[in-house]
Amino acid sequence: MSSLKIFLYVSLLCALPSVNGACGVEPRAVSQRKQGPTAAAPSRPTPAPQVVVKPTYESPMLERLVAAANERTTHEVEYDGSYFKLDYPNGDVPAEKGVCTDEVIRSYRALGIDLQKEVHEDMKANFSRYPTKFGLTTTDTNIDHRRVPNLRVFFERKAKSLAITDEAADYPPGDIVTWDLNASQTHIGIVVDAPSAAVPGRYMIMHNIGAGPKIEDILFGWKITGHYRYTGPPPAPMPTPSRNRAALRESSPPARAKRL
Repeated sequence: MSSLKIFLYVSLLCALPSVNGACGVEPRAVSQRKQGPTAAAPSRPTPAPQVVVKPTYESPMLERLVAAANERTTHEVEYDGSYFKLDYPNGDVPAEKGVCTDEVIRSYRALGIDLQKEVHEDMKANFSRYPTKFGLTTTDTNIDHRRVPNLRVFFERKAKSLAITDEAADYPPGDIVTWDLNASQTHIGIVVDAPSAAVPGRYMIMHNIGAGPKIEDILFGWKITGHYRYTGPPPAPMPTPSRNRAALRESSPPARAKRL
């Protein structure tokens, strides 16, 4: 075959449409020509950002309690329910140890409220009202306040007892919640101001159920057995100022002279 014929033959091949990339045509471009314009992917609606409403508190103490509960999550705590010999008052287990009750106790103690002292004094004066399941015949300042059943009785007596409902709006930040986990295991936590990502209007819980103090969305995770709002003991009454006799005489009206 002459050189002219070979040149014409190759030129004819390159002029024909290709499906395998010959003559510099990208296979993807060939496919697009066959299928026509690619339709634009449907746009997904952008989810509306969650509106976080700052909670309102019926007492400044509740706002401080929530702040203290949030702060507890910055601590490394090994779950340890062992019996410890504690100072009294203001005694605490080692800072790196504790259970669910210890996180509630520590949160209140940051406000100057000592649940060890408050529970002991009420339990000592009303021992028969507290659970007998622990086999005690007298109070024990080392452990009484660290037991959920005892805290429940204390809060029922000294705090505001609130309704147990299945409405998230009934559990604002600052409230105390107790649960029955099953098999007689009990639990306690504090509602904080972190909103649930799953359910609008529901707040999460600061608690320690084994992994240290955490904030988790577990309000309705178990059977609720108690719902309380506690801002500490009432302020002590102001003492009546004593007045000496001289002051009383000075403030008394002069006696009338007797008639002769």
